[in-house]
Amino acid sequence: MLRRLGDPAARDDIRAEIAAHGLNAFGHTASWDAVRISTSPCSNEIGRTIADVAARRRCDPIDALCAILVADRGATRGFVAAMEEQDVRAFVACPWVLVGSDGRAAGPGGPLADELPHPRSYGTFPRILGHHTRELGLLTLSQAVHKMTGAPAAALRLKERGVLRTGAAADVTIFDPAVVADCATFDEPRRYPVGIAHVIINGAVVVANGVHTGALPGRVLRRTAAGVT
Repeated sequence: MLRRLGDPAARDDIRAEIAAHGLNAFGHTASWDAVRISTSPCSNEIGRTIADVAARRRCDPIDALCAILVADRGATRGFVAAMEEQDVRAFVACPWVLVGSDGRAAGPGGPLADELPHPRSYGTFPRILGHHTRELGLLTLSQAVHKMTGAPAAALRLKERGVLRTGAAADVTIFDPAVVADCATFDEPRRYPVGIAHVIINGAVVVANGVHTGALPGRVLRRTAAGVT
């Protein structure tokens, strides 16, 4: 891969294909302004779009991207804004679509602090509760909560998870439905949401009055023949 990315002829092939078919990644991407670098061990371009990097380097976007990939031996990661808001709203309102996030657990400090996470890592669920439920009215509050708790737990066969009842795992998030909202953006993705006062995991208080208690009661859930335990 690195050899091909460093080959001018291969880069010309990439340019020609994009010119013929457009820039696509899980949907149509308007331009290189929608492609942003989130991780690049050998570059100081984290947080910049490919269009910005190309302008700063005074080169073609393909050459800019390939140069970064070659320099850090393919370790570059990024995210692409390729979805339309109307499509997202349609998915959210659909009765059989559940809410989840493939965002990574990335705190404000530690070994991953230099990476630029996608804002979904900090804002997925508050955005559903605030923007899509309270502001747009696409869901009732109970529908929104079920889409991100009991329904996905049942779909994944997570035993005694996602429900409030005697004997079930005490995983509880206490929030103010009139306030809860996401604050993370592509430029500032490590911004915690507002409106979440307390979080309880496996019966232990992890967040109290918006402050982490230092408790670490989470554990790995493993799949067995009978389900996930």
